[in-house]
Parts: sequence; C-alpha cells; structure tokens
Amino acid sequence: MNIKFYFDYNATTPLDPRVLEAMSPFLGERFHNPSSFYRQAGEARAALDTAREKVARLINAHPDEIFFTGSGTESDNLAVLGSVRKAGEKDGRVVTSAIEHPAVLKCCEHLESGGVSVTYLSVDRVGRIDPGSLEEALDGSTRLVTLMTANNEIGTIQDIGRLAAIAHGRGALFHTDAVQAVGKIPVDVRALDVDLLSFSGHKIYGPKGVGVLYKKKGVKIDPLIFGGGHERGLRSGTENVPGIVGVGRAAELAAEEMVAEGAKLKPMRDRLQRGLLQRIPDILINGDTDARLVNTLNVSIRHIEGESILAMLDSEGFALSSGSACSSKSLEPSHVLLALGLTHEDAHGSLRFSLGRYNTDGDVSHLLEALPPVVERLRSMSPFWKKS
Repeated sequence: MNIKFYFDYNATTPLDPRVLEAMSPFLGERFHNPSSFYRQAGEARAALDTAREKVARLINAHPDEIFFTGSGTESDNLAVLGSVRKAGEKDGRVVTSAIEHPAVLKCCEHLESGGVSVTYLSVDRVGRIDPGSLEEALDGSTRLVTLMTANNEIGTIQDIGRLAAIAHGRGALFHTDAVQAVGKIPVDVRALDVDLLSFSGHKIYGPKGVGVLYKKKGVKIDPLIFGGGHERGLRSGTENVPGIVGVGRAAELAAEEMVAEGAKLKPMRDRLQRGLLQRIPDILINGDTDARLVNTLNVSIRHIEGESILAMLDSEGFALSSGSACSSKSLEPSHVLLALGLTHEDAHGSLRFSLGRYNTDGDVSHLLEALPPVVERLRSMSPFWKKS
C-alpha cells in the first residue's frame, strides 16, 4: 500500500517542488564542473556561491564559514575527527553525551579505540544535560565538546549557548549536531557562540547527499578527504552542484517560512498528544514537553512492541518510526530512551511521530482513529498486558 499519511519528517523530508525547480537546470544543461575555467563553469561556481550565502543567512554565519559535505553524518565526522586530529590524536580529549546521534557516537568510539579519552554525559528523565555535569567533566586537556542541539528521537532541545560558554571557559572547542534543529527552530551561530555546527539538506526539504558544516573563522580542523582541495581545502571532491543549489533554496525557504510552519505544527502535535493520552491507557511521553521541537512527539505504548504497531499501521498507509531511522533495523532498544531511564520493555514500545510541511489536521484525525484499535488488538495478544 502506498503511504497516505507521513509522520516521519525527522527521518527525511520530501523534496519541496520549489527546490526541485531550482535544481533542475543543474541536472541538465548547466552540468559543468565549477572548477573549470570557461564561462559555463563560472556560472556553476556562481551558483555555489549563491547557495553558500543562502545557507549562511539561515544560521547567521558568514559565507566563508560554510562548507558543503556529502551528508550530515560526514559533517559530524569532519567536526569531531578533524578537531581531534588537529590537536594531535591522543592529546585531544572529547566530551559528549549519551543521547547523541550515531554519527557522533561512532566517531567517539573510533577515537577511544585509538586511545583518546571520551566522557559521556548522562541526561535526566526528559533528556536534558545538566550544565554542572559538563563543568565537572572538563579539564585542561579537553579539545572538543560535542552536544546536539535537538534530539532526533525525543525532540528535547539543549541550552547550547550556555553549554558552549562552559566549554569555552575551559579552552575547549564546541561542536553541535544541529541536523534536527536547523529549519525547525531559529539557530544563530553568533548568539550561540559555537565553533562548529552540522546539518543536512534532506531534513529541510532539500535533496539527500548534501551536508553542511559551519566552521567559525579561525577554528582549525584537519580534513578527512584529500584530493583537489575543494571547499577551501577542507573537503576535496567535485561539488554536487545541483544538490548544493537545492540546499541553498531549501535554506532560503526555511528562513522565510519556519516561524509560520512552527505555528501550524505545534497545535497539531499537541492535539495528537492529547488524543493519544485520552484514547490509549498506560502510555508514557518521552522527552521534555517544554523545551522540545514543535513537530516531535515520542511515546512508549507499554506492554507491546513498537515494531508490531508500525507493521500494522504500515498496512493502513501510515509511516512513522520506532526509535531513530538510522538504527531502525537494529533489534536493540533505543540508546536514547535507555539513557532517559526507560526499561528495555518500555523502550521497545516507543513510537516517534514527527510532523512536517505537508501534514494536515485531517492526517492527525486519521491517525487518532487508526492507532487505538491497533493497540487494543496487540495488547489482547500480549502476555505482558494481561499480566499487568
């Protein structure tokens, strides 16, 4: 069955038709390599420069501080690994949190395997990092602190400005994975005073295959990819011109429409939360209900598995997630939910609803009608529910 009701915008967003329109010429007759020297190549280079300016405006950066990569994951890797390599491998201690995206956590595991010391901060029941715990974790050898702006599973938003100030007070660089935040909430790199920031085009209605790294002027990191010296020597490889043009247009639209879009999505998200609490007994709301992305709702429906719910909803045309899309094939419960203190059973019963640009109130109504009977049916077969 085709998808009728899409509630998985945190996994990826559909390409906005206006973005596709901007990309189209560069998928056809304007195909040229921006590093060549003839006129058409200069036009491709100019298109890259324009896209860089649009992306910079979205986060209040200077265009020279914007670097294009192949994904948000690559941007995270470049920020984390590039910072430590510049410090001299084992000399660069890292502080992160237990609820980061695998793009950061796997980097940290790799660094640990090479002898780098990594500290993982715990979070409270709603996913917030205690600034005091960061202060305690820092010492003079800390090269980098990397903490996400907003969590991809539960939507909890951290006080990045305060956390960055603490890191800087001990002489450490501060990186934030803002993949889920940019385009949903205002992100101002000047106000936050971060050194490095990552995000991805396909989370803001742009194309897949383009990531963005903001690097503050004066910050030094080592490249991970070597070659022709593209992106001012930080990320070699011929630029994905149509994709970058698309991300530029997507950033422009996000800057124009983000506030209005948030004002539309928050009431829909809150209505969905109220409806679930009213219609389904014994469920948990995961994450901070105040400092949370306006489009995100994560719940644990107790005594049944989220994967079973997804399968039944999928047969009725609904698309949503249990845990994060990047690790959805794993049978292990979400590391984020376990870090909040949930049991394995409750973590396995989680569902993430993430709304977006093309959702309607009618979509929410259909979901509220479809989900309770699915839960009732599955619980009727669950020995855990019967026991409870």
